Amino acid sequence: MTQYLDLIMFAALMVAILSGFPVSFSIAGVAVGFAYLGWMLGVMDVSLLGALGQRAFGLIGNTVLIAIPVFVLMGAILEKSKIAEELLDTMGRSFGQLRGGLGISVVLVGALLAASTGIVGATVVAMGMIALPTMLRAGYNPAVASGIVCTAGTLGQIIPPSTLLIILADVMSNAYQQAQYEQGKFSVEALSVGQFFAAAILPGLLLVLLYLLYILIRGALRPAEMPPADIGLAKPDRREVMAAIVPPVLLIFAVLGAILGGVATPTEAASVGAIGALLMAGRKIGINPRLILLGAAALIVLGLLAGAFPVRLQRSDNGALEWMLGGFYTLLAVVGLGAVGLALRASIRERIIHDALNSTLTMTAMIFATILAAGFFSLVFIGLGGEDRVAHLLENLPGGPNGALLFVMLFVFILGFFLDFVEISVIVLPLVAPTLILMGHDPIWLGILLAINLQTSFLTPPFGFSLFYLRAAAPKEIATGQIYQGVVPFIALQAVGILLVWAMPFLATWLPAALF
Repeated sequence: MTQYLDLIMFAALMVAILSGFPVSFSIAGVAVGFAYLGWMLGVMDVSLLGALGQRAFGLIGNTVLIAIPVFVLMGAILEKSKIAEELLDTMGRSFGQLRGGLGISVVLVGALLAASTGIVGATVVAMGMIALPTMLRAGYNPAVASGIVCTAGTLGQIIPPSTLLIILADVMSNAYQQAQYEQGKFSVEALSVGQFFAAAILPGLLLVLLYLLYILIRGALRPAEMPPADIGLAKPDRREVMAAIVPPVLLIFAVLGAILGGVATPTEAASVGAIGALLMAGRKIGINPRLILLGAAALIVLGLLAGAFPVRLQRSDNGALEWMLGGFYTLLAVVGLGAVGLALRASIRERIIHDALNSTLTMTAMIFATILAAGFFSLVFIGLGGEDRVAHLLENLPGGPNGALLFVMLFVFILGFFLDFVEISVIVLPLVAPTLILMGHDPIWLGILLAINLQTSFLTPPFGFSLFYLRAAAPKEIATGQIYQGVVPFIALQAVGILLVWAMPFLATWLPAALF
Protein backbone atom coordinates (compact mmCIF):
# COMPACT_ATOMS: atom_id res chain seq x y z
CA MET A 1 0.00 0.00 0.00
CA THR A 2 2.70 2.53 0.97
CA GLN A 3 4.62 2.02 -2.28
CA TYR A 4 1.58 3.30 -4.21
CA LEU A 5 1.03 6.37 -2.04
CA ASP A 6 2.09 8.72 -4.88
CA LEU A 7 -0.55 7.26 -7.22
CA ILE A 8 -3.20 7.46 -4.50
CA MET A 9 -2.19 11.09 -3.96
CA PHE A 10 -2.74 11.91 -7.64
CA ALA A 11 -6.13 10.16 -7.61
CA ALA A 12 -7.10 12.10 -4.46
CA LEU A 13 -6.16 15.33 -6.25
CA MET A 14 -8.51 14.52 -9.14
CA VAL A 15 -11.37 13.78 -6.72
CA ALA A 16 -10.72 17.01 -4.75
CA ILE A 17 -10.71 19.18 -7.88
CA LEU A 18 -13.82 17.56 -9.35
CA SER A 19 -15.65 18.08 -6.04
CA GLY A 20 -15.97 21.77 -6.90
CA PHE A 21 -13.82 23.04 -4.02
CA PRO A 22 -11.52 25.96 -5.04
CA VAL A 23 -8.65 24.51 -7.07
CA SER A 24 -5.66 26.06 -5.28
CA PHE A 25 -7.02 25.00 -1.86
CA SER A 26 -7.74 21.50 -3.19
CA ILE A 27 -4.16 21.10 -4.43
CA ALA A 28 -2.59 22.47 -1.22
CA GLY A 29 -4.95 20.47 1.01
CA VAL A 30 -4.15 17.18 -0.70
CA ALA A 31 -0.42 18.01 -0.44
CA VAL A 32 -0.68 18.73 3.32
CA GLY A 33 -2.69 15.57 3.98
CA PHE A 34 -0.34 13.26 2.08
CA ALA A 35 2.78 14.93 3.50
CA TYR A 36 1.59 14.04 7.04
CA LEU A 37 0.46 10.59 5.90
CA GLY A 38 3.81 9.85 4.24
CA TRP A 39 5.69 11.11 7.31
CA MET A 40 3.60 8.96 9.70
CA LEU A 41 4.05 5.86 7.52
CA GLY A 42 7.80 6.49 7.30
CA VAL A 43 7.94 6.73 3.48
CA MET A 44 8.70 10.45 3.20
CA ASP A 45 11.40 12.69 4.63
CA VAL A 46 9.37 15.65 5.86
CA SER A 47 12.47 17.88 5.89
CA LEU A 48 11.99 18.07 2.10
CA LEU A 49 9.20 20.57 2.79
CA GLY A 50 11.86 23.02 3.91
CA ALA A 51 12.19 23.88 0.21
CA LEU A 52 8.62 25.20 0.14
CA GLY A 53 9.65 28.70 1.28
CA GLN A 54 12.32 28.80 -1.39
CA ARG A 55 9.77 27.82 -4.04
CA ALA A 56 7.34 30.52 -2.90
CA PHE A 57 10.12 33.13 -2.96
CA GLY A 58 11.17 31.92 -6.43
CA LEU A 59 7.61 32.35 -7.67
CA ILE A 60 7.29 35.86 -6.26
CA GLY A 61 10.63 36.87 -7.78
CA ASN A 62 10.07 35.18 -11.16
CA THR A 63 10.55 37.94 -13.74
CA VAL A 64 8.98 35.83 -16.50
CA LEU A 65 5.63 35.45 -14.73
CA ILE A 66 5.38 39.20 -14.01
CA ALA A 67 4.25 39.56 -17.64
CA ILE A 68 1.02 37.63 -16.91
CA PRO A 69 -0.91 40.33 -14.97
CA VAL A 70 0.15 43.05 -17.42
CA PHE A 71 -0.96 41.04 -20.47
CA VAL A 72 -4.22 40.22 -18.67
CA LEU A 73 -4.74 43.94 -17.96
CA MET A 74 -4.13 44.74 -21.63
CA GLY A 75 -6.76 42.22 -22.70
CA ALA A 76 -9.23 43.30 -20.03
CA ILE A 77 -9.03 46.95 -21.15
CA LEU A 78 -9.71 45.93 -24.77
CA GLU A 79 -12.62 43.75 -23.68
CA LYS A 80 -14.26 46.30 -21.37
CA SER A 81 -13.98 49.08 -23.98
CA LYS A 82 -16.11 47.05 -26.48
CA ILE A 83 -13.40 47.02 -29.17
CA ALA A 84 -14.29 43.37 -29.89
CA GLU A 85 -17.83 44.43 -30.78
CA GLU A 86 -16.59 46.93 -33.37
CA LEU A 87 -14.28 44.30 -34.91
CA LEU A 88 -17.05 41.69 -35.08
CA ASP A 89 -19.54 44.10 -36.60
CA THR A 90 -17.10 45.28 -39.29
CA MET A 91 -15.80 41.83 -40.21
CA GLY A 92 -19.32 40.35 -40.20
CA ARG A 93 -20.53 42.97 -42.68
CA SER A 94 -17.39 42.44 -44.80
CA PHE A 95 -17.72 38.65 -45.20
CA GLY A 96 -21.40 38.09 -44.42
CA GLN A 97 -22.46 37.84 -48.08
CA LEU A 98 -20.28 34.75 -48.62
CA ARG A 99 -21.48 31.20 -47.87
CA GLY A 100 -19.98 30.61 -44.43
CA GLY A 101 -18.90 34.26 -44.39
CA LEU A 102 -20.06 34.97 -40.85
CA GLY A 103 -18.13 31.91 -39.66
CA ILE A 104 -15.02 33.15 -41.48
CA SER A 105 -15.37 36.59 -39.89
CA VAL A 106 -15.72 35.06 -36.40
CA VAL A 107 -12.52 33.00 -36.86
CA LEU A 108 -10.57 36.00 -38.20
CA VAL A 109 -11.80 38.23 -35.37
CA GLY A 110 -10.93 35.44 -32.90
CA ALA A 111 -7.39 35.37 -34.30
CA LEU A 112 -7.05 39.16 -34.04
CA LEU A 113 -8.42 39.23 -30.51
CA ALA A 114 -6.17 36.30 -29.57
CA ALA A 115 -3.10 38.22 -30.67
CA SER A 116 -4.20 41.41 -28.90
CA THR A 117 -5.95 40.18 -25.73
CA GLY A 118 -5.10 36.49 -25.17
CA ILE A 119 -8.13 36.09 -22.85
CA VAL A 120 -10.27 33.13 -23.87
CA GLY A 121 -13.26 33.81 -21.61
CA ALA A 122 -13.65 37.44 -22.69
CA THR A 123 -13.43 36.55 -26.39
CA VAL A 124 -15.92 33.67 -26.22
CA VAL A 125 -18.44 35.68 -24.20
CA ALA A 126 -18.13 38.73 -26.49
CA MET A 127 -18.61 36.67 -29.65
CA GLY A 128 -21.35 34.59 -28.05
CA MET A 129 -23.35 37.73 -27.24
CA ILE A 130 -22.68 39.60 -30.51
CA ALA A 131 -21.94 37.15 -33.34
CA LEU A 132 -23.97 34.10 -32.33
CA PRO A 133 -27.43 35.76 -32.49
CA THR A 134 -26.50 37.23 -35.89
CA MET A 135 -25.43 33.80 -37.18
CA LEU A 136 -28.70 32.26 -35.96
CA ARG A 137 -30.77 35.01 -37.61
CA ALA A 138 -28.88 34.33 -40.85
CA GLY A 139 -29.98 30.69 -40.72
CA TYR A 140 -26.81 29.00 -39.42
CA ASN A 141 -27.08 25.54 -37.89
CA PRO A 142 -26.98 26.21 -34.09
CA ALA A 143 -24.41 23.47 -33.43
CA VAL A 144 -22.11 24.71 -36.22
CA ALA A 145 -22.39 28.33 -35.09
CA SER A 146 -21.68 27.38 -31.47
CA GLY A 147 -18.64 25.30 -32.47
CA ILE A 148 -17.18 28.15 -34.52
CA VAL A 149 -17.62 30.71 -31.72
CA CYS A 150 -16.18 28.39 -29.04
CA THR A 151 -13.18 27.41 -31.13
CA ALA A 152 -12.33 30.91 -32.38
CA GLY A 153 -12.28 32.08 -28.77
CA THR A 154 -9.69 29.47 -27.76
CA LEU A 155 -7.13 30.79 -30.26
CA GLY A 156 -6.01 33.10 -27.46
CA GLN A 157 -4.20 30.14 -25.89
CA ILE A 158 -1.91 29.35 -28.83
CA ILE A 159 -1.49 32.67 -30.65
CA PRO A 160 0.93 34.88 -28.66
CA PRO A 161 0.82 36.69 -26.36
CA SER A 162 -0.98 34.21 -24.10
CA THR A 163 -0.79 33.25 -20.45
CA LEU A 164 -0.50 29.57 -21.44
CA LEU A 165 2.68 30.24 -23.43
CA ILE A 166 4.20 32.31 -20.59
CA ILE A 167 3.52 29.53 -18.05
CA LEU A 168 4.75 26.87 -20.50
CA ALA A 169 7.93 28.84 -21.20
CA ASP A 170 8.72 28.90 -17.47
CA VAL A 171 7.89 25.19 -16.99
CA MET A 172 9.78 24.01 -20.09
CA SER A 173 12.81 26.20 -19.32
CA ASN A 174 13.03 24.70 -15.81
CA ALA A 175 12.60 21.18 -17.26
CA TYR A 176 15.30 21.86 -19.87
CA GLN A 177 17.74 23.07 -17.22
CA GLN A 178 16.95 20.02 -15.04
CA ALA A 179 17.58 17.72 -18.01
CA GLN A 180 20.94 19.43 -18.66
CA TYR A 181 21.97 18.98 -15.00
CA GLU A 182 21.13 15.28 -15.21
CA GLN A 183 23.28 15.04 -18.35
CA GLY A 184 26.21 16.45 -16.36
CA LYS A 185 26.11 19.95 -17.92
CA PHE A 186 26.56 22.69 -15.36
CA SER A 187 26.76 25.60 -17.81
CA VAL A 188 23.11 25.30 -18.68
CA GLU A 189 21.04 27.12 -21.29
CA ALA A 190 17.65 28.65 -20.51
CA LEU A 191 14.64 29.15 -22.75
CA SER A 192 12.83 32.49 -23.03
CA VAL A 193 9.22 33.50 -23.42
CA GLY A 194 10.18 35.17 -26.70
CA GLN A 195 11.31 31.83 -28.15
CA PHE A 196 7.97 30.23 -27.31
CA PHE A 197 6.05 33.21 -28.70
CA ALA A 198 8.03 32.91 -31.94
CA ALA A 199 7.54 29.13 -32.04
CA ALA A 200 3.76 29.42 -31.60
CA ILE A 201 3.11 31.90 -34.44
CA LEU A 202 3.19 29.46 -37.39
CA PRO A 203 1.29 26.65 -35.59
CA GLY A 204 -1.31 29.22 -34.46
CA LEU A 205 -1.77 30.47 -38.03
CA LEU A 206 -1.91 26.83 -39.20
CA LEU A 207 -4.87 26.21 -36.88
CA VAL A 208 -6.61 29.35 -38.19
CA LEU A 209 -6.09 28.08 -41.75
CA LEU A 210 -7.48 24.64 -40.87
CA TYR A 211 -10.59 26.24 -39.32
CA LEU A 212 -11.15 28.48 -42.36
CA LEU A 213 -10.73 25.57 -44.80
CA TYR A 214 -13.20 23.48 -42.78
CA ILE A 215 -15.79 26.29 -42.79
CA LEU A 216 -15.40 26.86 -46.56
CA ILE A 217 -15.60 23.13 -47.37
CA ARG A 218 -18.57 22.52 -45.05
CA GLY A 219 -20.31 25.61 -46.43
CA ALA A 220 -19.86 24.25 -49.97
CA LEU A 221 -20.99 20.69 -49.09
CA ARG A 222 -23.86 21.69 -46.79
CA PRO A 223 -24.96 25.19 -47.88
CA ALA A 224 -28.13 25.06 -45.77
CA GLU A 225 -26.05 24.99 -42.56
CA MET A 226 -24.07 28.17 -43.32
CA PRO A 227 -26.04 30.34 -45.78
CA PRO A 228 -24.94 33.81 -46.87
CA ALA A 229 -26.13 36.47 -44.42
CA ASP A 230 -28.91 38.58 -45.86
CA ILE A 231 -29.97 40.54 -42.80
CA GLY A 232 -29.94 44.09 -44.13
CA LEU A 233 -26.40 45.05 -43.04
CA ALA A 234 -24.55 47.55 -45.22
CA LYS A 235 -21.10 46.45 -46.35
CA PRO A 236 -18.47 48.63 -44.63
CA ASP A 237 -16.34 50.98 -46.71
CA ARG A 238 -12.56 50.92 -46.68
CA ARG A 239 -12.33 53.65 -44.03
CA GLU A 240 -14.51 51.68 -41.58
CA VAL A 241 -12.50 48.51 -42.15
CA MET A 242 -9.21 50.32 -41.61
CA ALA A 243 -10.49 52.06 -38.46
CA ALA A 244 -11.57 48.73 -36.96
CA ILE A 245 -8.61 46.55 -37.98
CA VAL A 246 -5.53 48.80 -38.07
CA PRO A 247 -5.37 49.72 -34.31
CA PRO A 248 -5.40 46.07 -33.09
CA VAL A 249 -2.91 45.06 -35.78
CA LEU A 250 -0.57 47.91 -34.81
CA LEU A 251 -0.88 46.87 -31.16
CA ILE A 252 0.01 43.28 -32.10
CA PHE A 253 3.06 44.42 -34.06
CA ALA A 254 4.16 46.72 -31.24
CA VAL A 255 3.96 43.98 -28.59
CA LEU A 256 5.23 40.96 -30.54
CA GLY A 257 7.69 43.02 -32.58
CA ALA A 258 9.29 44.38 -29.41
CA ILE A 259 9.67 40.86 -27.97
CA LEU A 260 10.76 39.03 -31.12
CA GLY A 261 13.04 41.87 -32.19
CA GLY A 262 14.86 41.75 -28.86
CA VAL A 263 13.98 45.38 -28.12
CA ALA A 264 12.01 44.61 -24.95
CA THR A 265 11.45 41.82 -22.46
CA PRO A 266 7.94 40.26 -22.36
CA THR A 267 7.10 42.31 -19.25
CA GLU A 268 8.20 45.57 -20.91
CA ALA A 269 6.32 44.66 -24.10
CA ALA A 270 3.22 43.84 -22.04
CA SER A 271 3.44 47.35 -20.53
CA VAL A 272 3.60 48.79 -24.04
CA GLY A 273 0.54 46.71 -24.91
CA ALA A 274 -1.38 47.93 -21.86
CA ILE A 275 -0.66 51.58 -22.76
CA GLY A 276 -1.66 50.86 -26.38
CA ALA A 277 -4.90 49.23 -25.21
CA LEU A 278 -5.63 52.26 -23.01
CA LEU A 279 -5.16 54.62 -25.99
CA MET A 280 -7.43 52.42 -28.14
CA ALA A 281 -10.04 52.48 -25.37
CA GLY A 282 -9.77 56.28 -25.22
CA ARG A 283 -10.44 56.55 -28.96
CA LYS A 284 -13.43 54.21 -28.64
CA ILE A 285 -15.09 56.20 -25.83
CA GLY A 286 -14.91 59.62 -27.44
CA ILE A 287 -11.41 61.16 -27.16
CA ASN A 288 -10.46 63.01 -30.36
CA PRO A 289 -8.82 60.34 -32.60
CA ARG A 290 -6.21 62.87 -33.76
CA LEU A 291 -5.04 63.44 -30.18
CA ILE A 292 -4.80 59.68 -29.61
CA LEU A 293 -2.94 59.21 -32.89
CA LEU A 294 -0.56 62.08 -32.08
CA GLY A 295 0.16 60.67 -28.61
CA ALA A 296 0.71 57.13 -29.95
CA ALA A 297 3.01 58.42 -32.71
CA ALA A 298 5.00 60.46 -30.17
CA LEU A 299 5.53 57.42 -27.94
CA ILE A 300 6.52 55.21 -30.90
CA VAL A 301 9.01 57.80 -32.21
CA LEU A 302 10.38 58.28 -28.68
CA GLY A 303 10.91 54.55 -28.28
CA LEU A 304 12.67 54.18 -31.64
CA LEU A 305 14.89 57.27 -31.32
CA ALA A 306 15.81 56.70 -27.68
CA GLY A 307 16.82 53.15 -28.55
CA ALA A 308 18.89 54.21 -31.57
CA PHE A 309 20.35 57.43 -30.11
CA PRO A 310 20.28 57.26 -26.29
CA VAL A 311 20.99 60.46 -24.37
CA ARG A 312 22.36 60.64 -20.80
CA LEU A 313 21.65 64.21 -19.64
CA GLN A 314 23.52 63.68 -16.36
CA ARG A 315 26.86 63.41 -18.24
CA SER A 316 29.15 66.43 -18.02
CA ASP A 317 30.48 66.12 -21.59
CA ASN A 318 27.12 66.55 -23.38
CA GLY A 319 27.19 68.96 -26.30
CA ALA A 320 24.48 71.07 -27.95
CA LEU A 321 23.25 68.10 -30.02
CA GLU A 322 22.68 65.95 -26.93
CA TRP A 323 20.78 68.75 -25.17
CA MET A 324 18.64 69.36 -28.26
CA LEU A 325 17.86 65.64 -28.50
CA GLY A 326 17.06 65.55 -24.78
CA GLY A 327 14.65 68.45 -25.19
CA PHE A 328 13.00 66.77 -28.20
CA TYR A 329 12.66 63.50 -26.29
CA THR A 330 11.09 65.40 -23.36
CA LEU A 331 8.58 67.03 -25.73
CA LEU A 332 7.65 63.63 -27.21
CA ALA A 333 7.22 62.18 -23.70
CA VAL A 334 4.95 65.09 -22.67
CA VAL A 335 2.78 64.68 -25.80
CA GLY A 336 2.54 60.90 -25.29
CA LEU A 337 1.78 61.18 -21.58
CA GLY A 338 -0.84 63.83 -22.31
CA ALA A 339 -2.71 61.44 -24.62
CA VAL A 340 -2.38 58.62 -22.08
CA GLY A 341 -3.68 60.93 -19.33
CA LEU A 342 -6.74 61.89 -21.42
CA ALA A 343 -7.48 58.24 -22.20
CA LEU A 344 -7.00 57.25 -18.56
CA ARG A 345 -9.33 60.00 -17.30
CA ALA A 346 -12.03 58.98 -19.81
CA SER A 347 -11.60 55.29 -18.92
CA ILE A 348 -11.95 56.06 -15.21
CA ARG A 349 -15.06 58.14 -15.91
CA GLU A 350 -16.62 55.25 -17.87
CA ARG A 351 -15.45 52.76 -15.18
CA ILE A 352 -13.52 50.77 -17.79
CA ILE A 353 -10.36 50.82 -15.67
CA HIS A 354 -12.26 49.72 -12.54
CA ASP A 355 -13.73 46.68 -14.30
CA ALA A 356 -10.45 45.85 -16.07
CA LEU A 357 -8.44 45.97 -12.82
CA ASN A 358 -11.01 43.82 -11.07
CA SER A 359 -10.80 41.17 -13.83
CA THR A 360 -7.00 41.34 -13.80
CA LEU A 361 -6.72 40.89 -10.04
CA THR A 362 -9.16 37.97 -10.04
CA MET A 363 -7.43 36.08 -12.85
CA THR A 364 -3.89 36.83 -11.63
CA ALA A 365 -4.70 35.70 -8.09
CA MET A 366 -6.19 32.45 -9.43
CA ILE A 367 -3.17 31.69 -11.61
CA PHE A 368 -0.51 32.47 -9.00
CA ALA A 369 -2.36 30.69 -6.18
CA THR A 370 -2.57 27.59 -8.39
CA ILE A 371 1.14 27.76 -9.27
CA LEU A 372 2.10 28.20 -5.61
CA ALA A 373 -0.10 25.29 -4.49
CA ALA A 374 1.24 23.14 -7.35
CA GLY A 375 4.79 23.75 -6.11
CA PHE A 376 3.75 22.36 -2.71
CA PHE A 377 2.02 19.38 -4.35
CA SER A 378 5.02 18.52 -6.55
CA LEU A 379 7.38 18.63 -3.52
CA VAL A 380 5.25 16.06 -1.68
CA PHE A 381 4.76 13.98 -4.84
CA ILE A 382 8.55 13.86 -5.37
CA GLY A 383 9.05 12.99 -1.69
CA LEU A 384 6.73 10.01 -2.11
CA GLY A 385 8.75 8.77 -5.10
CA GLY A 386 6.32 9.92 -7.80
CA GLU A 387 8.96 11.57 -9.98
CA ASP A 388 11.05 8.38 -10.18
CA ARG A 389 7.93 6.35 -10.98
CA VAL A 390 7.00 8.71 -13.85
CA ALA A 391 10.54 8.64 -15.29
CA HIS A 392 10.67 4.83 -15.04
CA LEU A 393 7.26 4.52 -16.72
CA LEU A 394 8.18 6.78 -19.66
CA GLU A 395 11.59 5.14 -20.20
CA ASN A 396 10.06 1.64 -20.34
CA LEU A 397 7.13 2.35 -22.66
CA PRO A 398 7.19 0.56 -26.04
CA GLY A 399 8.11 2.76 -28.99
CA GLY A 400 11.02 4.59 -27.34
CA PRO A 401 10.95 8.42 -27.28
CA ASN A 402 7.99 8.65 -29.69
CA GLY A 403 6.01 6.08 -27.69
CA ALA A 404 6.65 8.04 -24.48
CA LEU A 405 5.60 11.31 -26.15
CA LEU A 406 2.45 9.72 -27.56
CA PHE A 407 1.54 8.43 -24.09
CA VAL A 408 2.06 11.89 -22.51
CA MET A 409 0.03 13.61 -25.25
CA LEU A 410 -2.88 11.18 -24.78
CA PHE A 411 -2.64 11.51 -20.98
CA VAL A 412 -2.67 15.33 -21.17
CA PHE A 413 -5.60 15.20 -23.62
CA ILE A 414 -7.62 13.00 -21.24
CA LEU A 415 -6.75 15.22 -18.26
CA GLY A 416 -8.03 18.16 -20.31
CA PHE A 417 -11.55 16.74 -20.00
CA PHE A 418 -11.42 17.40 -16.25
CA LEU A 419 -8.64 19.90 -15.43
CA ASP A 420 -7.76 23.46 -16.42
CA PHE A 421 -4.62 24.19 -18.47
CA VAL A 422 -2.95 25.91 -15.49
CA GLU A 423 -3.30 22.83 -13.29
CA ILE A 424 -1.98 20.49 -16.00
CA SER A 425 0.90 22.85 -16.83
CA VAL A 426 2.18 23.31 -13.29
CA ILE A 427 1.42 19.86 -11.83
CA VAL A 428 1.84 17.28 -14.61
CA LEU A 429 4.30 18.82 -17.08
CA PRO A 430 7.18 19.40 -14.60
CA LEU A 431 7.05 15.64 -13.87
CA VAL A 432 7.15 14.41 -17.49
CA ALA A 433 8.96 17.14 -19.46
CA PRO A 434 12.54 16.54 -18.13
CA THR A 435 12.38 12.84 -19.04
CA LEU A 436 11.02 13.59 -22.52
CA ILE A 437 13.80 16.15 -23.10
CA LEU A 438 16.41 13.62 -21.91
CA MET A 439 14.98 11.20 -24.49
CA GLY A 440 15.97 13.65 -27.22
CA HIS A 441 12.84 15.75 -27.86
CA ASP A 442 13.43 19.42 -28.65
CA PRO A 443 12.03 21.41 -25.70
CA ILE A 444 10.53 24.22 -27.80
CA TRP A 445 8.87 21.84 -30.26
CA LEU A 446 7.65 19.75 -27.32
CA GLY A 447 6.23 22.86 -25.63
CA ILE A 448 4.24 23.86 -28.73
CA LEU A 449 2.81 20.34 -29.14
CA LEU A 450 1.69 20.47 -25.50
CA ALA A 451 0.30 24.00 -25.96
CA ILE A 452 -1.98 22.90 -28.83
CA ASN A 453 -2.98 19.86 -26.78
CA LEU A 454 -3.78 22.02 -23.75
CA GLN A 455 -5.80 24.34 -25.97
CA THR A 456 -8.23 21.47 -26.58
CA SER A 457 -8.94 21.36 -22.80
CA PHE A 458 -11.10 24.45 -23.36
CA LEU A 459 -13.30 22.52 -25.79
CA THR A 460 -13.52 19.00 -24.38
CA PRO A 461 -16.69 18.25 -22.40
CA PRO A 462 -17.77 18.02 -19.66
CA PHE A 463 -15.53 20.72 -18.11
CA GLY A 464 -14.28 22.66 -21.16
CA PHE A 465 -14.17 26.29 -20.05
CA SER A 466 -15.15 27.68 -23.45
CA LEU A 467 -18.27 25.54 -23.33
CA PHE A 468 -19.21 27.08 -19.97
CA TYR A 469 -18.44 30.61 -21.19
CA LEU A 470 -20.62 30.15 -24.28
CA ARG A 471 -23.40 28.48 -22.32
CA ALA A 472 -23.60 31.58 -20.13
CA ALA A 473 -23.64 33.99 -23.11
CA ALA A 474 -25.60 32.01 -25.73
CA PRO A 475 -29.31 32.56 -26.48
CA LYS A 476 -31.66 30.23 -24.61
CA GLU A 477 -32.74 28.41 -27.78
CA ILE A 478 -29.27 26.83 -28.08
CA ALA A 479 -29.09 23.60 -26.09
CA THR A 480 -25.97 22.51 -24.22
CA GLY A 481 -25.89 19.35 -26.33
CA GLN A 482 -25.70 21.47 -29.50
CA ILE A 483 -22.67 23.31 -28.11
CA TYR A 484 -20.96 19.99 -27.33
CA GLN A 485 -21.85 18.65 -30.78
CA GLY A 486 -20.51 21.77 -32.50
CA VAL A 487 -17.01 21.60 -31.03
CA VAL A 488 -16.32 17.95 -31.95
CA PRO A 489 -15.10 18.67 -35.54
CA PHE A 490 -12.83 21.42 -34.24
CA ILE A 491 -11.29 19.11 -31.62
CA ALA A 492 -10.50 16.76 -34.53
CA LEU A 493 -8.95 19.70 -36.45
CA GLN A 494 -6.74 20.48 -33.46
CA ALA A 495 -5.62 16.84 -33.47
CA VAL A 496 -4.75 17.30 -37.16
CA GLY A 497 -2.77 20.42 -36.20
CA ILE A 498 -0.83 18.44 -33.59
CA LEU A 499 -0.04 15.72 -36.15
CA LEU A 500 1.17 18.31 -38.69
CA VAL A 501 3.48 20.00 -36.15
CA TRP A 502 4.69 16.54 -35.04
CA ALA A 503 5.41 15.50 -38.65
CA MET A 504 6.96 18.87 -39.58
CA PRO A 505 8.91 20.12 -36.53
CA PHE A 506 10.23 23.12 -38.49
CA LEU A 507 6.78 24.73 -38.08
CA ALA A 508 7.66 25.26 -34.41
CA THR A 509 11.46 25.47 -34.53
CA TRP A 510 12.28 27.53 -37.64
CA LEU A 511 11.19 31.00 -36.48
CA PRO A 512 12.77 30.90 -32.99
CA ALA A 513 16.00 29.55 -34.52
CA ALA A 514 16.02 32.38 -37.07
CA LEU A 515 15.24 35.13 -34.54
CA PHE A 516 17.22 33.91 -31.49
